[in-house]
Amino acid sequence: MVRSEARKPRVGLLALTLELYESLAPDLRPSREQWVRQAVLPALGSIAEVEFDGAVFRREDVEAAVRRFEAARVDALLVLCLTYSPSQLAISALRRTRLPLVVWNTQELFAVGERFSGSDMIANHGVHGTQDLCSVLVRSGVPFEYVTSHRNDPDGLKDLGDFFAAAAAAAALRRARVGLLGYPFPGMGDFAVDTTDLAATLGCQWMPLSIEQYIQRAEQAPAGAVESLRAEYRRAYDVADDLTDDDLDATVRAELSLRGLVEENGLDAVTYQFLAFGDDERTVTVPFVAASRLMAEGVGFGGEGDMVGAVGTWLLGRLRSPASFSEIFTTDFGGNGLLMSHMGEANVAMARRDRKVALVARPKPITRTRARQLALATSFEPGPATLCALVRGPGQRWRLIASSMEIADYGPIESMAAPHFKLLPARGDVRDWLTAYAKAGGPHHNAVCFGDATRRIRAVARLLDAEYVEV
Repeated sequence: MVRSEARKPRVGLLALTLELYESLAPDLRPSREQWVRQAVLPALGSIAEVEFDGAVFRREDVEAAVRRFEAARVDALLVLCLTYSPSQLAISALRRTRLPLVVWNTQELFAVGERFSGSDMIANHGVHGTQDLCSVLVRSGVPFEYVTSHRNDPDGLKDLGDFFAAAAAAAALRRARVGLLGYPFPGMGDFAVDTTDLAATLGCQWMPLSIEQYIQRAEQAPAGAVESLRAEYRRAYDVADDLTDDDLDATVRAELSLRGLVEENGLDAVTYQFLAFGDDERTVTVPFVAASRLMAEGVGFGGEGDMVGAVGTWLLGRLRSPASFSEIFTTDFGGNGLLMSHMGEANVAMARRDRKVALVARPKPITRTRARQLALATSFEPGPATLCALVRGPGQRWRLIASSMEIADYGPIESMAAPHFKLLPARGDVRDWLTAYAKAGGPHHNAVCFGDATRRIRAVARLLDAEYVEV
């Protein structure tokens, strides 16, 4: 693995109480803290790594707790009113912090019945504390999310989990590094980007990578590593009968080269321009297989030198892994769907589980190389899916376009020497879908993941101050 994206979001739990209760009901705070440790933290443990030291009830303690969470570089701040807590204790610290903020309106008691008592009420009255606080947050222009749920509710933690995942992705995006191998495809305007603007708005840094580096690394790949990876190809994939060890070795060396560039430069995403490989006559082959396998390890990818597409694929993978770069190639009017494909890149971790992925040679080279160009002819596992595209919208504001889709039970087709799968709109006619996507400014590169990621995409759009458009 190049890097693991499996860690849970890290969250700081700011638990608020009322100082008056320290003398009026001295056992109240310890009992509420015990409930947090025995019930709340285990419940949250399924969706996040939570830091919690204890409840606070003085302004200086609130500010110290927020500073500790900031120093620990948590992804989000979760505010919980264990009792009523006046908003002026927390507003100063919450106005200053840059941590994404969510207020969770919850309590220990599930129902108010005939046996409800005064002690039950004093132990379960945080709701109006959240209202005091959120009213002041709104007045102060502080962005926040608000979730009401009981931990015993079915899917009671889903909204929190979506927000935490979005917050972690947004935080990681500000540290992300994307590599550009070659140059963007001439004339493609939908992913044209000012790299200074990319760094200033999303926080992403970019690294230029040279074709010469790629060629040299491929030539210098250790023989043992080449032999080992070639054997892995033969174990993992349905290798076409006409492929020789020389064919495989060229592709293996290409993967070892691209993988080395990703690791050495600490890249989260990478993009290359296939024409750039043909500009140097020493190029042996194109790293289609490498890109497909790196995506399976959480590395973002974009074709044709599309740094925005590479970041978009990586971002969707952070929100709901695995995710793949793709492109709409052909409209299936008869089947109300879209044929998705690209020259040779798709996340092989999303392949159908009922057969091995075919490793084949493209019948015609896409650019000049000395050896044949191999690809994994991946078709995706059928089921619910989400399409997402990151793009610049009007006024140069970032826009996330998302759509609930369905991966059809389609492919692989033997004659297709490239990744391919069919995507259907979850609702409505594909004609209307394509019209709406075009009017939303949808680019010709996009990303696809399994399941419904629209809530997480919407949440991360808010955190990035980006527009969210659902098609």
